[in-house]
Amino acid sequence: GTTPREVSHRTPPCRMMSRTTSTVRVATISGARSARRGCTSRNVRVHAANSSYVRKHILELAPYTPIVPFEILSEQLGRAMEDIVKLDANENPYGPPPEVNEALGNMRFPHIYPDPESRVLRKALAEECGVPIENLLVGCGADELIDLLMRVILDPGDVIINTPPTFGMYAFDCAVNAGVCVDVPRGGPETGFAMDVDGIKAAVKKHKPKLLFLTSPNNPDGSVLREEDLIELLELPVLVVLDEAYIEFSGLENSKIGDVPKRDNLIVLRTFSKRAALAGMRIGYGAFPTGIIEYLWAAKQPYNVSVAAEVAACAALSNPVYLKDVKDKLVAERDNLFNVLNDCPFLTPYPSSANFILCKVDGRDALGVKTALAKEGICVRHYASPTSISGCVRVSVGRPDQTERLREALTKI
Repeated sequence: GTTPREVSHRTPPCRMMSRTTSTVRVATISGARSARRGCTSRNVRVHAANSSYVRKHILELAPYTPIVPFEILSEQLGRAMEDIVKLDANENPYGPPPEVNEALGNMRFPHIYPDPESRVLRKALAEECGVPIENLLVGCGADELIDLLMRVILDPGDVIINTPPTFGMYAFDCAVNAGVCVDVPRGGPETGFAMDVDGIKAAVKKHKPKLLFLTSPNNPDGSVLREEDLIELLELPVLVVLDEAYIEFSGLENSKIGDVPKRDNLIVLRTFSKRAALAGMRIGYGAFPTGIIEYLWAAKQPYNVSVAAEVAACAALSNPVYLKDVKDKLVAERDNLFNVLNDCPFLTPYPSSANFILCKVDGRDALGVKTALAKEGICVRHYASPTSISGCVRVSVGRPDQTERLREALTKI
């Protein structure tokens, strides 16, 4: 995600469950903000005569803000792309295994439509994850699977439970699909951003949601969901969606993907963007229980995963030694990055089990820190909301040389 911008139109409502009371209040969707594409600003929306054809809830929807393309970022900063230390989107700085570029260069039939069932990749994933191939579905990034799941599950007005601060796409896709997002906030840093299990139980009882979204490790704070909390939440009458985009950095032994075939209300999502450095290819996957996945197959676009994306993912899986080596390097560098951030007099880093570290900015404006670092060619993520992370910056784990660049820039500013 990128820094939210101000918008002049209203955002669809989320409901927020207070951690101290059972009252419900209106809150804006944390992940949905205005976007800028090319030279056309979408900060001001003009309702033309033909907009009467647009679905009413879409007329009120604020677009999700995508990351700034690398080429545009280079122009904005006045620096060559090679001179920018990009630590704002949790991308893998080591790149994919060498087999990926080789496989992409040797694609034999790019002019032929891809396999709509991604059978070769699903077979490889079934072997790696220990999950039957019948329970696996591949998407154009895990983002597509989140949207597909909501399109299949939600009728207009149906409720999802969200646990902010967390990944903004859950609330955004809920709004796109005319659902209602009920927020049950996590605890603050003093609790380790712990899940409010009692609050979730109360929200489930009151709102009767269809979907509960959990992320472990959580973005943006890097906290891991406690085993006992997940077990307790799986007893609720709701589909539990566990997003494991960063699971490799906390240890695959913590993954629950193998439990999916044994439970009828557990869904686990994964991605190739982080561990395999394929963020630009847009390839993710999920394990879904029998009884749900058949309807996802019925509703998904037939050629949603490109030939190139499937070839790249299969090639990445063919070199598990490389994937483990890169993961180990990032985990080791996470400790080094934490020490660098901790040594900075105006930053307080929080422990993380992902490939990023969230920091409280002390005595300075967080946006000002982000801007000052950008002038030095260092890109980080800044947060103004929700309250528990307001005034924070998130720093992705990079290579040792990138951490050193960051250290020098922090000292300078």
